[in-house]
Amino acid sequence: MSPSSQSPQLLSLQARLGYSFQDLQNLKLALTHRSAGRSNNERLEFLGDSFVNHVIAQRLYTQFPKASEGQLTRLRSNLVRGTFLATLGEKYALGECLTLGVGERKSGGRHRASILADTVEAVAGAILLDAGYEVAAAVILKWFDGALGELQLDGDKDSKTLLQEWLQARSLPLPNYELVAIEGPDHAQEFEVLCHIKGQKNTFSGRGSSRRSAEQKAASVAMGELTDD
Repeated sequence: MSPSSQSPQLLSLQARLGYSFQDLQNLKLALTHRSAGRSNNERLEFLGDSFVNHVIAQRLYTQFPKASEGQLTRLRSNLVRGTFLATLGEKYALGECLTLGVGERKSGGRHRASILADTVEAVAGAILLDAGYEVAAAVILKWFDGALGELQLDGDKDSKTLLQEWLQARSLPLPNYELVAIEGPDHAQEFEVLCHIKGQKNTFSGRGSSRRSAEQKAASVAMGELTDD
């Protein structure tokens, strides 16, 4: 379906999701709650649930090569739990596009966390059917990019903590993090942070999908350069 024949609402949603459907019926079905009738998104939700779990599990396996099975399971559970998926649903404003039965609409179904989480899974399943594994996996990983970048193994110290401890051990001033730029649309913002350390000629830059992840990357860059000296 050509963009000119689609509703502005669905065009906007696809832009937020980072994927344009070849067959718009896949997306429409993913947005149809069971309260709206027999043709609904429950089968796509089943497919998307398994797909998201697989994609995230595979990414964690490569991202944390020394993690145990238990650690990987806990990391995956934190990412694919309903509350986090509902947050994604809110971020992409899925509720605005849902097809709901009258009762569900009146009771606030567009903003119900369980419905938003289920819809995220259904949309993931719809993208898998529409585009195939590789494209769909790339889209899913983009949705989870910020959260994946902030994950830490049990007992691991993050880059900001490591930098602070390294500076304290040498009686050096603690770093200051400055937010210098926010780019991109609301649903896909990128933050740039500079890490300043008194007495150092250089500043250390980091970018990420959240301010926190940008700070972590800036601290990681600082650690890399300082410990190379």
